[in-house]
Amino acid sequence: MPRKEAPCCGYMHLHEEIIQRVNEEMPGDEALFDLAELFKIFGDTTRIRILYALFEAEMCVCDIAQLLGMTQSAISHQLQVLKKSKLVKYRRQGKTVFYSLADAHVRAILGQGMEHVSE
Repeated sequence: MPRKEAPCCGYMHLHEEIIQRVNEEMPGDEALFDLAELFKIFGDTTRIRILYALFEAEMCVCDIAQLLGMTQSAISHQLQVLKKSKLVKYRRQGKTVFYSLADAHVRAILGQGMEHVSE
């Protein structure tokens, strides 16, 4: 395959088939935007601490607040963000609301992330 100079940047493209294949597999802009938004949620230490606590056990707001040394109001606010992003779920038992990780995907993301930073 002859070398072609790209008009936009002056680089030589020697692997056009790779570029074409990757371009065909690249998710759409909306999906990539949603993925970036998901990772923004993981970009806050308080939310990560809450998620990690819920990785270990189902907990109520007061227990999470006590564990993290924060106000119930602050924890509730962050739990709303996590619920909206479908990372946590809740169940009522009488007047108490218990929170847990939404599903195995969240557990896997946290587990793999911790494994990665521990290497």
